[in-house]
Amino acid sequence: MIDSDYRCRNEPLSHMEELPKRVDYQRLLTLGRELLIAIGENPDREGLRETPRRWADSWREFIEYDPGMTETTFSSTTTGQMVCVSGIRVSSLCEHHLLPFWCDVCIGYIPHETVLGLSKFARIAHQFAHQLQLQEQLGQQIADEVSRITRTENVAVVLKGEHLCMATRGIRTPGQMISSVMRGIFHEQGEVRMEFLQLLR
Repeated sequence: MIDSDYRCRNEPLSHMEELPKRVDYQRLLTLGRELLIAIGENPDREGLRETPRRWADSWREFIEYDPGMTETTFSSTTTGQMVCVSGIRVSSLCEHHLLPFWCDVCIGYIPHETVLGLSKFARIAHQFAHQLQLQEQLGQQIADEVSRITRTENVAVVLKGEHLCMATRGIRTPGQMISSVMRGIFHEQGEVRMEFLQLLR
């Protein structure tokens, strides 16, 4: 059971404000055409004429993704309850190979004074997935943001990912990568961690 008298002992994690990323769309169009030429294709043949535009559009959509409002919170009338949100699937791009990977994300936290709006967990996860990324870093960034917004250090994130950089190149073997971030009481108390992991099953 969770100790209902447990309180956040530390200040919320710092948050780095960044300007929204914008792509150089015209340069992407040029690069898309040059890429086709570099791999021995004719960008002017039927079937490929619109490919540079589609490719540029997909990069712009990925990089300039807007998660919308992520900071909607409500006053918490109770403390000590574990909240677990699962079934969130996000797609990203491996920063080592520029190949897609996707993750099923599960987030748990123990509210202190505020609770986070339910849809905001998915928005936060997508927000950090829409960049060149590593699965381990993605989990850390999600945990940082949930902790910052809810002002509690008691946050846990588990990601189960599949990576095309492993499945389609190199060893060419499908596999699943599982990573976790455990903060506060999830890290310090094994029974709380086990309760969270049991909920995921």
